[in-house]
Amino acid sequence: MADIRNPLPVKLFVGILTSIPSQLPAMEEKLIALWGPIDLKSDLFPFDQTNYYNEEMGNRPIYRQFSAFARMIEPSEIADIKVRTNELEIEFASWQPGIPRPVNLDPGYVEQSKVVLASTKNFFHRILVSKGIYAEVTLHYQARRWQEFPWTFPDYKSDHYQRYFTSVRSFYRNQLSEAGFPIHQRRSGISQIIRN
Repeated sequence: MADIRNPLPVKLFVGILTSIPSQLPAMEEKLIALWGPIDLKSDLFPFDQTNYYNEEMGNRPIYRQFSAFARMIEPSEIADIKVRTNELEIEFASWQPGIPRPVNLDPGYVEQSKVVLASTKNFFHRILVSKGIYAEVTLHYQARRWQEFPWTFPDYKSDHYQRYFTSVRSFYRNQLSEAGFPIHQRRSGISQIIRN
């Protein structure tokens, strides 16, 4: 019988999708108050792979920015975090009258081998975590690069997103090593756990 082990902590990030980028600093302030300092922020990316959000975001240009947090979390915390970001979306909606949903917050986390997103929507590739929140493995890391799945959102397939998540993964591995946690390395095609 295999032993049950505590999971390693993971690296929290929040993707901010918004049609009012001028409000990003104020939104970040709210996130920092909840989850602590941001240690790696992405560029501001145009969100133009789909028009899914256009109407509810006011039929104006939409942008995405990611923020990763210095404090690592337990993977199971993602359900509470998603519930809280949903509440923040309602609060942010009051900042911009006339736009039903000016911001969409997508929390997730990075492990050494994957990027996980939280969702309120069930589907065959999502697993219930808690409180009506599901987790989806959106990307997995193999052969020194991020690999997609059939369900991976088009923007997450882009080079600039994947470069950002590679940077987050590197930050995260350094944090694990500094905290004395094991990190994974691949040698001769075999995954091994080592301590640096």
